[in-house]
Amino acid sequence: MKKLVFISAVCTLSSALSYAQAQETDETTSVEKISVVGATTNLSITAEDIEQYQANDLADIFRNSPSISVGGSVGVAQKIYIRGLEDAYLNVTVDGAQQTSTLFHHIGRVTIDPDLLQQIDVQAGAGEATSGPGAIGGSIRFKTKDADDLLAKGEQFGGRVKASYFSNDGTRYSGSLYGKLSDTWGVLGYYSTVDRDNMEDGDGNEIYGTAADQDMLFFKASGDIAENHYLSLSVEQRDEEGEFSARPNWVVLEGAALYPSEAQRDTYVANYRFAHSDMVYLEATAYQTDSSFQGGRFNWLAEIDTYGFDIRNTSETAKHKFVYGVDYRSDEVTSGSAGGTTDNAEESSVMGIYAQGYSDITPELLLSYGVRYDDYDFQQRILLEEYYGTPVTDSEASLDDSELSFNIGVAYQLTEAWTLGLGYAEAARGKEIGDGFTIDGYLYDGSDIPVVADDLVPETVQNIEASIEYSANNLNARLSVYNSTLDDVIFEGYEGNSVFNNIGTVESSGIEFDLAYRVDSFDFFFGFSTADSELDPRDGIYNVDYSSIDLNGYEFVGLGNSRGDTIVVGVDYTVNADISVGTSIRQVRSIDIDTLHQAVDLGWTDSLYSLNKPSYTLVDLYGEWQATSNILVNLAVSNLFDEYYIDHSSVGDYSEVFATVIGPHEAGRDIRLSVSYNF
Repeated sequence: MKKLVFISAVCTLSSALSYAQAQETDETTSVEKISVVGATTNLSITAEDIEQYQANDLADIFRNSPSISVGGSVGVAQKIYIRGLEDAYLNVTVDGAQQTSTLFHHIGRVTIDPDLLQQIDVQAGAGEATSGPGAIGGSIRFKTKDADDLLAKGEQFGGRVKASYFSNDGTRYSGSLYGKLSDTWGVLGYYSTVDRDNMEDGDGNEIYGTAADQDMLFFKASGDIAENHYLSLSVEQRDEEGEFSARPNWVVLEGAALYPSEAQRDTYVANYRFAHSDMVYLEATAYQTDSSFQGGRFNWLAEIDTYGFDIRNTSETAKHKFVYGVDYRSDEVTSGSAGGTTDNAEESSVMGIYAQGYSDITPELLLSYGVRYDDYDFQQRILLEEYYGTPVTDSEASLDDSELSFNIGVAYQLTEAWTLGLGYAEAARGKEIGDGFTIDGYLYDGSDIPVVADDLVPETVQNIEASIEYSANNLNARLSVYNSTLDDVIFEGYEGNSVFNNIGTVESSGIEFDLAYRVDSFDFFFGFSTADSELDPRDGIYNVDYSSIDLNGYEFVGLGNSRGDTIVVGVDYTVNADISVGTSIRQVRSIDIDTLHQAVDLGWTDSLYSLNKPSYTLVDLYGEWQATSNILVNLAVSNLFDEYYIDHSSVGDYSEVFATVIGPHEAGRDIRLSVSYNF
């Protein structure tokens, strides 16, 4: 029976080649049961990809995927977007530990050290029941390295020191030690520090508020504790300090005030695996994450405490595979003056029960199907006796909702080279904790603390995807078409107050095409993505009847953004066993959208604003040289031609209406050199 494998063609040709090689396996090879729903846009990024182009932040990690974008030139403010939806609508995990909510809507919610990553798996759009709770826009799974990933065969101990220089503008130093405590148990210790000065944009202008110091400490112990029993324990501590603006994801005009701020995150994860038999393959994850942000104009402090678990079992027969389990997550956000006595808080939890099945109906037809039940609980408490000198009445809000979600998909192998895919998936999300700044009342007089509407219901999404893929003779090409309908969108700030309402339906549709081809020592890749995300407002939300509104990063902060059609093309060339080079070109085409609907409704401005997002083209070069068996040299040039631009996934330029509402320009040319010594 033919082995069915679905791997995205973007990023590197190695993925496409492994696909082609898998297609050439013997007919007797057993079927590998894999995801069908959502698999049409799955993407995997490896440690080798990250090392190759000297990734320094989230934007670098996803630079070669046209379907994924990152807005914001300031590291602490970067936000990930998939198909127009912000990362708040994604289920993001680090070694299974969910990263939830945000401390401040003007900063990002995902922070990670690229050097620490072994692999990143992305599922765009609602998909499998195993994706976790609230995976409205999909999921991103970060997997960190362990000792076995770094030790060569037969080695018991090793280490690595690495020094990196970035011409625009900073340095990074890191060191790691790893080794075997026994034949089956290993440990890894890692530390990195980044010193970054203000960057310059493509016109040579200083980008104020981008200087920061980052420190990262990581420890992981992992291995077999008994026969068929595996355990991994890890601790990750991240700290970033700098002087940022009051709104770090907006431009900082020359002479504008900057405020000392600090962002911290501590994550503790335990992973357990029991491989007993085909019917009992048990996996369990438990985690806790503490994150905080302190600083800003009023020396404000917000903290988020998250803990949870996921327990699942896999049972497999000759033609069927079933994954089923239960997961739970609890979040609490508190906020107030760093030196005061305020104690605003929101708490939310979600308990999920899920099952996902895969069945070989015929040798050519694979069926995927699943169901998920989520129970959401939300509590808000405002426990203020005095708020900046103004008496405030205590208030509470409470919600308890549950939803059932289904998915089904098929993959049909027409011929040795052609495969068709079709999938339908649902996902749901109840009200979760908001960002700390919002619950602290951003009018600073206690009158604008948001509460939830009495009739608020969970958000639900229906995602339909279809694909056709060709794979033969080292060529892998895939065309995907999707449509997602997100109903009862939960958003805050409409109707002239700070009440969370269901404001309408977001319709997201698009086309994605990926191609990869290998010939001799050359690996060619091409990717294209076009996406359209619009809000159909609920009756009564606006005073004017708008039929549809394009999402944008200012008006819909925390929800989504619109981006022009994106093309990524490149080639990698292996010179010899020790040297490889490559180049990639990323072009984002211009778009025009009407914005400021809410501002017109509230009387902040007289008319809608036509926001233009100009096109831009980025050229990157990169090379790798294994100088000796112990020394690795990497050289990369990002934004070779000093393109002057604002990323489409950042806030746009609204300066014609609001002088200070402008997204930050991205960095200009950056020459990155790193030298690694392994021992």
